[in-house]
Amino acid sequence: MTEHVILLHGLWMRGFALAMLHRRMIEQGFRVHRFDYMSVANSQERILARLHKRMQLLAEDSVSVHLVGHSLGGLLALQVCHEEGELPAGRIVCLGSPLMGSAAARGFARWGRGSEVLLGHNRELLEKGFGQWSGPREVGMIAGRSPIGLGAVLASIEGEHDGTVAVEETRLPGLADHCVVDTSHTGLLFSPDVALHTGRFLRQGSFAMGAGAPSKIGSVPPSSVSSG
Repeated sequence: MTEHVILLHGLWMRGFALAMLHRRMIEQGFRVHRFDYMSVANSQERILARLHKRMQLLAEDSVSVHLVGHSLGGLLALQVCHEEGELPAGRIVCLGSPLMGSAAARGFARWGRGSEVLLGHNRELLEKGFGQWSGPREVGMIAGRSPIGLGAVLASIEGEHDGTVAVEETRLPGLADHCVVDTSHTGLLFSPDVALHTGRFLRQGSFAMGAGAPSKIGSVPPSSVSSG
């Protein structure tokens, strides 16, 4: 049976930003889909309803439907899977998602109404995140620690960070696994190591090298692909 992966982009991005990660996940044998949404203009309810429906449709011919979310995309992935419901089996990988809440987003809040324009309907989720994860799916986090990004200019980010999100902001209680790589927030989408770690977690629930895990991109024959 097919293993589907839905990729979710972050704030102020669109689906084309996921092109490199998309290709690398195909090379690991997954059937990959990009979930495009308007991160500021669309309501959270509309985004989640569309994502929920997409997961249900893909479940008709698959053994699992995984979610991989960058930044805000990871928050939305957890939100849609927070409760047991009519969703297929699968795992979640978050890439630099501020699951504990974002200092950068709270920095934007000082701009008053300007922050509503910048953060849109997902402002509260970005600012507060989650207290812990107790949902039905295993969740893995890949955080970056190359401090290059706009968030570090606009807000004080303590400790190691990727230029936008602090490593500590990614350490949500209840995660199945967590790892840190030497890349920036945007760089998480282009790193071959991140793609390998992602595929490994989706298949085995851990970032550690396991039996049958690919050691390099392309070591697993690609499956058919569907995107949109």
